[in-house]
Amino acid sequence: MRPITDTDRIKRSFLGYLTLQKGLSDNTRTAYSMDIDKLLDWLAEEGKNIEETSYSDLQQFMAAIHDLGIAPSSRSRLVSGIKQFFHFLKIEGYLDADPSELLEKPRLGIHLPEVLTVEEIDAIIAAIDLSTPEGIRNRAILETLYGCGLRASELVNLQISKVYFVEKYLIVEGKGEKQRIVPMSEISIDCIKEYMEEVRSRVVIRPGEENILFLNRRGSRLTRQMIFTIIRQLAMKADIRKTISPHTLRHSFATHLLEGGANLRAIQQMLGHESIATTEIYLHLTPTALKSQILMHHPRNNPGMI
Repeated sequence: MRPITDTDRIKRSFLGYLTLQKGLSDNTRTAYSMDIDKLLDWLAEEGKNIEETSYSDLQQFMAAIHDLGIAPSSRSRLVSGIKQFFHFLKIEGYLDADPSELLEKPRLGIHLPEVLTVEEIDAIIAAIDLSTPEGIRNRAILETLYGCGLRASELVNLQISKVYFVEKYLIVEGKGEKQRIVPMSEISIDCIKEYMEEVRSRVVIRPGEENILFLNRRGSRLTRQMIFTIIRQLAMKADIRKTISPHTLRHSFATHLLEGGANLRAIQQMLGHESIATTEIYLHLTPTALKSQILMHHPRNNPGMI
């Protein structure tokens, strides 16, 4: 068994393993890195080292995390990171056995995401001050987030070369660097064109950002936190009391598609969900629409189809 003498070096090797072997996104690697730091700090406080860590130790650590009031979803991700870390240590020869093999994730109930109505989305967009360059940009951002169902990370990294105005679609690089094609609405196309012609063309662009679509005043790509702030401020201005984020527009996009009769598999592909089970959460959000679809299309309710 190889000795563990430098935990920082091992952690760097682990993060490299997540990149090269697992193909995980930057966001996931960052989260796992923070989670491993929590574990290492706890082990140090308990006077234990990695080689001595047992299944019982990991259970105690997770109990301590639970007592801090951390949400089940975050604890579930924490377990995933720990299991990946100890699996890496075993295959690299630092451990003879993996103490995390029996560690279980907390049970997660169905979490129904917050969804905006079309009227609420219109109100948020109407609250934008279009007399400013930022306003023109922000309208293009919101129309793209909602009209294409993008994640905030996908939006801030969206490249001009991946936007096909004539064909009316864009190519998004999602989780795990997987690409997908997403159709664009006419209004999102018009808003992006206006932003590029009236605002972006006048920005001094920083080297390396020439192909990034949405930029700040200094010519750099926006951060996810900035997108979050923009949406929160506009929601407050529109007097919408729901707790929303960029992901709320993505949830609303999917829900409105389903309510309009879109196929669940098509929605899965547009959202970039690896599993249809992830997309199926929207079935819980639209009981009225689903009922009408069943009544309209099921052969027992429509004798003419038999």
